[in-house]
Amino acid sequence: MQIGIDVGGTFTHAVALDPADDRILGQVQVKTTHDAGTGVAAGVVQSLRRLMDEAGLTPGQLAFVAFSTTQATNALLEGDTARVGILGLGSGPTSLLAEQQTRLGDLELGPGVVLQTVHVQVDSGAADLEARLEDAARQLKAAGAETVVVSQAFGIDPESLEGKAVAVLEAAGLQATAASALSKLHGLSSRTRTAVLNASILPVMMRTAHQTELSVQELGIDVPVLVMRSDGGVMGLDEMKRRPIQTILSGPAAGVAAAVIHARVSDGIFLEVGGTSTDISVIRNGRARVAGARVGGHRLSVRTLDITTVGIGGGSVPQLNGGRIVDVGPRSAHIAGYEYACYSSAGRMSRLARGPATGQLRLDALGEAPAVTVTPTCAANLLGRYDVADWGKGDPLAVEAALRKLDQDPIEAARRIESLAGAKVAEVVDRLIREHRLDRETLCLIGGGGGAQAVVPAVASRLGLPCRIVDRAPVISAIGTAIAMLRECVERTVVTPGEAELLAIRREAREAITASGARADSIQVEVEVDTSRSVLRATATGSTVTDPVPVPVDELEAHLPTLFPQGCETPKPIASTTAFQVYQAPRQRRWLLGLMTRQETHLRVLDRGGVVRLQKANASCLSLPARKIPGGLPAFLAGLADYGDSGREAPEVQLLHGSRLLDLSGIAREEQIAALVTAELAGTPEEEPVVVIASPRG
Repeated sequence: MQIGIDVGGTFTHAVALDPADDRILGQVQVKTTHDAGTGVAAGVVQSLRRLMDEAGLTPGQLAFVAFSTTQATNALLEGDTARVGILGLGSGPTSLLAEQQTRLGDLELGPGVVLQTVHVQVDSGAADLEARLEDAARQLKAAGAETVVVSQAFGIDPESLEGKAVAVLEAAGLQATAASALSKLHGLSSRTRTAVLNASILPVMMRTAHQTELSVQELGIDVPVLVMRSDGGVMGLDEMKRRPIQTILSGPAAGVAAAVIHARVSDGIFLEVGGTSTDISVIRNGRARVAGARVGGHRLSVRTLDITTVGIGGGSVPQLNGGRIVDVGPRSAHIAGYEYACYSSAGRMSRLARGPATGQLRLDALGEAPAVTVTPTCAANLLGRYDVADWGKGDPLAVEAALRKLDQDPIEAARRIESLAGAKVAEVVDRLIREHRLDRETLCLIGGGGGAQAVVPAVASRLGLPCRIVDRAPVISAIGTAIAMLRECVERTVVTPGEAELLAIRREAREAITASGARADSIQVEVEVDTSRSVLRATATGSTVTDPVPVPVDELEAHLPTLFPQGCETPKPIASTTAFQVYQAPRQRRWLLGLMTRQETHLRVLDRGGVVRLQKANASCLSLPARKIPGGLPAFLAGLADYGDSGREAPEVQLLHGSRLLDLSGIAREEQIAALVTAELAGTPEEEPVVVIASPRG
């Protein structure tokens, strides 16, 4: 069984999941233990202990325990950081460069929050280098450095002295990190800044990792303890102790991982709605978009899921002006200390005094009882958005009484709250649709989080889009943590990568994920060439547990027509592998008031459970035995190539073989695609069916 624990700002949720059939065996909720002696680790263990008791699990039944946490983000934004020493290295012409780009000064992380750094420069070409490093260690100690980053100009090169300097600093009793251990990309200032922010949270995150590990062991549980990364994967505690910066978006990333793996969202926009905010991410071809991270406006050499946060949630407080509701949020009831009207009673409303006509919507309580407000969750209850069994279901009569107390027409006011909240989120969703050129005709909004029912339907209605709320929405992040894949990302600065560089970085990523404990047969490596930044990137994913038993596709084929746009002809199977079935359906699409028509071809890839793993428009399909792919692929790609700003570009390619769906859309040169396909199919039985899907780029 797989245990997932999501450490939120208010509550810590835990779920137990049976991977054989995706069943949730139990779920619990405890208050997050910020003030405990062992910090949030205490809540992790409390939730784990309760979960095992309620689900009747024994330590021997567990495969792993994984948790997501906002602690790294909170530590940076709240200033719970260590003073960081920076040891700059350079010689000759690079000495001045290293001095300028590694002397960061004090970094502003937020309003009134500053990370202090101290800097010492050492000539790496000096004959007495070791003595100078020892002297630098004494200077950094005297300046109050609690942890040190070593950063050298061109420190990613094989002859770098960063490792030697780290050894000298550690021998002097300082905790030290090489900047090249965090990033292998060129860009000295960005690499240094990433390492400094990482080092600043090392002490607090190492305490959390150590305390969590000890506490889990005290329960008699001897299984891997994993932590959610910002890019949607998980890593072991040893890696967290080295690279805590990888967890800065751990919490939101867990929800997106669940949307992709548990809710099986292949294409759509996922909105995870909490009490205070909504995290929005675009999912295409079964993958969430990944981008470079920023903290306090500082760009980092860290990959995170591309998540946009809006200050609207299920608990956002409406704003009044002259007794009229004019806005919703960004302050939440939780932060303001207000009680939701729907979780109170109609009788209590009569005992409360009306709040101010301008400012936050509230009814003032007498004595020490909290004031009451009417949140989007309350409005949704009054408007009948919740079924009896829904999480979030409250008392609509109490909401009605609260709004009447404020001299508001209850239904009109509830609709106003719903509309204002939905409009703020809809504005961002609409922008993302345009930026990513998403097809509104097939687009669906998917909601998760405890406040999903209060916000997502209103957003969908405003945009004229369909929506659905995922199963067990309130614990979606804990589910995502329980089922997330191990992930490792390797990046290099390469101007024009050849076949040797592609295969080398692919091999390095595979070795890294294997070292993390992934099963060999579960590993997939995707390689991407970012020509605009001269970055070569390989992302490896893998699992530590056995794949779930699939649901036969035959049971779901009756629903095939619902997976295609309206007007499509009956879908037909056109290709398959041992794990995937490819369906295609044409349609005539009319435009210019029906005066013109054009032929379209829509394609869907279903896995053995009947879940859409890939959807494409106007895609072509090559289906051959593995032995014939090397000979047939070049002509197939050449026939679909196009010409862009950088010359001839190959189409976007996905490769299906066995149980693997490999996305090669990040590669735009035909010879590079061919090299990676050959490497991927090495060792595949000659007659095994292989499918290549290609579609126009962009």
